Amino acid sequence: QVQLVESGGGLVQAGDSLRLSCAASGGTFSMGWFRQTPGKEREFVAAISRSGGITTYADSVKGRFTISRDNAKNTVYLQMNDLKPEDTAVYYCAAGRMTTAPGSYDYWGQGTQVTVSS
Repeated sequence: QVQLVESGGGLVQAGDSLRLSCAASGGTFSMGWFRQTPGKEREFVAAISRSGGITTYADSVKGRFTISRDNAKNTVYLQMNDLKPEDTAVYYCAAGRMTTAPGSYDYWGQGTQVTVSS
């Protein structure tokens, strides 16, 4: 019914930029981006309301990352600037309601790897 497909990850150097995309089908929802590294719990990154009018960010990415959406394409983006090694993780998009808790989201993409070298 609802499918989310992330893309845009890769290997970059510190200070570089990447834009992640999440193509959704089967509905329109508030969306979140999360990230996870081995041995750690899934961490909230950013979220956006269904209309795109409200956004929120983790303190660790404020001023560097921007979440946006194009509802005509049913696609959500995460523009990541000034990437740091600590941003290295598998990034997941999720559909649900705007919370910072992974368990509150109903649908998840498969994840895309972002690796930032020093």
